[in-house]
Amino acid sequence: MLAVIAKLNVKEGSEAAFEEVMLNLAEQVNANEPGCHMYKLCKDGDGNYVVMELYEDEAAVEAHGNSDHFKASGAGFKGLMGGPPEITRMHVVG
Repeated sequence: MLAVIAKLNVKEGSEAAFEEVMLNLAEQVNANEPGCHMYKLCKDGDGNYVVMELYEDEAAVEAHGNSDHFKASGAGFKGLMGGPPEITRMHVVG
């Protein structure tokens, strides 16, 4: 299995709009990607966002990136982000 943590840089004042777009994407990922075991938006006490993702294998990660719903979501994030995401990929141990 593969784990991905994506730290997301959201523009100040855009949090509500970002959450709406991101939660819609998460709903589509969880409903339509059988190789994705977890795709959850999380927010810490300082207001920083991360997406925690867990995939069966590399093919599932590729399927996520190539999915129509993932590609279509890009337009919804326009103007909401303060910079590129920081992506950390890991192999699950155990």
